[in-house]
Amino acid sequence: MSDNFDVVVIGSGPAGYVAAIRAGQLGMNVACIEKWRSPNGASVNGGTCLNVGCIPSKALLDSSHKYYDALNKLGKHGITTDAVEIDIAKMMGRKDKIVSQLTGGISQLFKANNVTGLYGTAKLLSNREVQFVNHDGEESIIKAPRVVLAAGSVPIEIPAAQTDGDFIVDSTGALEFSSVPERLGIVGAGVIGLELGSVWSRLGSEVVLIEALEDFLPVMDKDIAKESLKIFAGQGLDIRLGARVTKTSVKAKKVHLTYQSNDLVEQKEVFDKLIVCVGRRPFVDNLLAPDCGIDLDERGTILVNNQCETNIEGVYAVGDLVRGPMLAHKGSEEGIMVAERMAGHSAQLNYDVVPNVIYTHPEVASVGQTEEQVKVSGRGYNVGIFPFAASGRALAADDSQGMVKMIACETTDRILGCHIVGPSAADLVQQVAIAMEFGSSAEDLGMTVFGHPTLSEVVHEAALAVNGNAIHKVNRKRS
Repeated sequence: MSDNFDVVVIGSGPAGYVAAIRAGQLGMNVACIEKWRSPNGASVNGGTCLNVGCIPSKALLDSSHKYYDALNKLGKHGITTDAVEIDIAKMMGRKDKIVSQLTGGISQLFKANNVTGLYGTAKLLSNREVQFVNHDGEESIIKAPRVVLAAGSVPIEIPAAQTDGDFIVDSTGALEFSSVPERLGIVGAGVIGLELGSVWSRLGSEVVLIEALEDFLPVMDKDIAKESLKIFAGQGLDIRLGARVTKTSVKAKKVHLTYQSNDLVEQKEVFDKLIVCVGRRPFVDNLLAPDCGIDLDERGTILVNNQCETNIEGVYAVGDLVRGPMLAHKGSEEGIMVAERMAGHSAQLNYDVVPNVIYTHPEVASVGQTEEQVKVSGRGYNVGIFPFAASGRALAADDSQGMVKMIACETTDRILGCHIVGPSAADLVQQVAIAMEFGSSAEDLGMTVFGHPTLSEVVHEAALAVNGNAIHKVNRKRS
């Protein structure tokens, strides 16, 4: 192995492998170091997202949704299904196959783009040197004028609910259940908690989500959060807000949990399994030597500027290690931006137009500012709302819960944000993200021809509603 590269990337998750591939495409000699190993001990790329995060969770979400529909909804369509059953082992096998296919694909892309994959642990030393220890314990020093830190994040642990890998698990363990828990507790009603709760609820678990915050989905627009809470409660998810876990224990193969509600009254619950998913933190453990000089904040986040440059020349940090939402696509685009800038190009990422998605059903998605954020800014604005219940396509699909909410500047009509709970929200919000990237107005979207009948028409009508021109609903009178 050569110990001299143009770029060393530490981590091959969505931020790291994308940075490595793009740097390779731009003519650089790149090494990408990854410590992840599969359950059978093989070295694999992809980090958390591909191995135990975004991809396997979506595989289970889709499988569980199909099972739920077969069990509960197909009868409405005149489709008779007898003895619908779920084979958990087969479902998990399908998930694992998808993960294997995608992680193997990264290795092939590395070979095609002049990226050397190295497998083991890495630590940034002073003077942009990287200490690399392979899985056999052999140590070497790799020198490069540029280093990209992309080590990702790990679940936050809480003292009151320590994981044991069996009865009390984190999000990784929740993807490996061998059977459906009769009663499932989840600490945290954020993105991960809602997605995992949806999976196991559809498969038959009684799911209770215990959330310390008093507000549901505080990062989302309040109208969308309120509508989402109503929908999820209707699906059987028991979401308890303002509930702080104080104690857990395992007795007789049951998890005993105590939490304190807003009125300071202690409540006790018993579960077959407990998932702890209260957020994630940057994974900087053993990543930085004490004398490497990298600045961190009090939460362990690596401090960077808008171009993801650290305080050390030639060292960049991307993805979950840095400020902003911990989103795979945000990290990937940061990886591309950094590679482009290392090649001397003037790339820049527009952080104001980064979509955020919760892959429940219906999905919850947003881009841009919430109404609350716009209101705080003091800027005048108009709002357009359109329900999926008024969409012929949504009704035909028996999938008409939710709404689209669009916010535009009062004076320029430029779109400031769009927030959706409803079928295919993740794809629908991307239409608005593209429009916002090009500075479009609500009128621009309103004048665009949308196919009929499509779910996209709900976005079209919301854009029309911004200026009181929606066709398929009664518009609110403006003062």
